Amino acid sequence: MVRCPDRSVGFSAPATPPHFTPNGASVTGIVRFLHLLGAMVWVGGLITLGSLVPALRKAGADRTILQAAARQFGRVSWVGFGLAFVTGGSVVVDYLDAPALPWKLAAVAAAGGLALWHQLRARQQTPRTRGALQGLILAASLGIVAAAVAL
Repeated sequence: MVRCPDRSVGFSAPATPPHFTPNGASVTGIVRFLHLLGAMVWVGGLITLGSLVPALRKAGADRTILQAAARQFGRVSWVGFGLAFVTGGSVVVDYLDAPALPWKLAAVAAAGGLALWHQLRARQQTPRTRGALQGLILAASLGIVAAAVAL
C-alpha cells in the first residue's frame, strides 16, 4: 500500500512494474507516448493542412507553393503515420479483446490506403477529387481517434 504524505489516501501498487528500464521509465509507457505522438502528427497535420490550403488559395498562392507545402506535409505526416503504425503493433496486444479494436484497425487500413493512393495519384486528379479524397482521409483518421478512445 502506498500512501500520500498526509496518509489520507492510499492505493495498491504493483511490487514490480513490467518492462521498466534501469532509469525507471516504462518501456510500455515510452511506446505508448511514441504511438500518441505519431497519431498527433498525422491527424493534427491533416487538420492543419485542411484549413491551410483554402486560406493559401484565397490569398493567391500559386500551384508551386501549394505543391511544396503538400510535399513537405507528406514527408512529416508519413513519419507520424509510420511511427503510429509501428508502435501500434506493440500497443495492440493490450487490446486484443476490445470490441472497438476491429473498427480502429479498419480505419487505420482505410486512412493509410487512401493516403497512399492519394499521394501516388494526386497529379492525375482534379482539385475537387483531391479535396474529396483528403476529406475521406481525415474522416478515416478521426475514426481511428474515436475507436482509440473507445478502447
